[in-house]
Amino acid sequence: MADTTGRVLRLLSLLQAHREWPGPELAERLEVSPRTLRRDIDRLRELGYPVHATTGPAGGYRLEAGTAMPPLLLDDEEAVAIAVGLRTAAGGTVAGIGETSARALAKLEQVLPSRLRLRVHTLQTQTQAVAPIGATPTVEAATLALLAQTCRDRERIRFGYRRRDGRESARVADPYRLACTGRRWYLVAWDTGREDWRTYRVDRLTAPLGTGVRFPPREPPPGHVEESILAPISRHRAVVVVHAPLAVVAERFSGPDWTLEELDGHSCLLRTGGDSLEWLALTVGQLGLDFTVREPPELIDHLRTLAARLQASTEPPRR
Repeated sequence: MADTTGRVLRLLSLLQAHREWPGPELAERLEVSPRTLRRDIDRLRELGYPVHATTGPAGGYRLEAGTAMPPLLLDDEEAVAIAVGLRTAAGGTVAGIGETSARALAKLEQVLPSRLRLRVHTLQTQTQAVAPIGATPTVEAATLALLAQTCRDRERIRFGYRRRDGRESARVADPYRLACTGRRWYLVAWDTGREDWRTYRVDRLTAPLGTGVRFPPREPPPGHVEESILAPISRHRAVVVVHAPLAVVAERFSGPDWTLEELDGHSCLLRTGGDSLEWLALTVGQLGLDFTVREPPELIDHLRTLAARLQASTEPPRR
């Protein structure tokens, strides 16, 4: 009986993790015969789990979604992953979701076995959250849900948008995907008025509304999502030759907007960006490696100014 119960629980876990399983593949995963699989499926149905079966050579099983579903079954790793995700969401960039995540986490911890509760508690107590530098804009959960739904349904939307310079305009767009950098949310969409791809910061959107108009599938150019998000973040671009092997530079320099290209065994090309030339000067200066700036020329002036300031700071004060 214990073996049967464990097998049925594993069957339930597989059905919850996959939209639809071919019968032979599911039986192989459970290491049982097709007849035993059918009996286990019947046991799940008796427990109230709506398992739908399709017949024929390509037949299989899937767990139907519904409001009367019995409790969700999670293995140890899944339970810990959800707990960590809820804890992270409690301090995230989605407005109003922190309290909801905390309540859900409290409910989950109440039903966790003691061994898992200890793992989650240890992870929480031994982890320190560090506030991000600068203000982090938040977005409404309802706004994200609406945008995600219109992306899924390929439904055209209308919204107001505030540009970086403060100017506002009305937009009509075909939404493609939501993107998140960890600090900001973006909507990638085809702007029907400008007839081109655009990436909008979600915290600058106002009153998004579905129009009910459907549009055909459309794919942005390769790499557009990443480039369109990183370009506005980096107002200044720099190209620097670092006189060190690529592997050495990669260990010392990392960021959301940087690329390395090997020139030879002793040097590599670093491309990066920043909000200001002062920040770029500090970034390349803290590498601790010899380098030569190729562009922009303004960065060279900032490095000279920084070098003079650092030199002056080491001189004894004048009487």
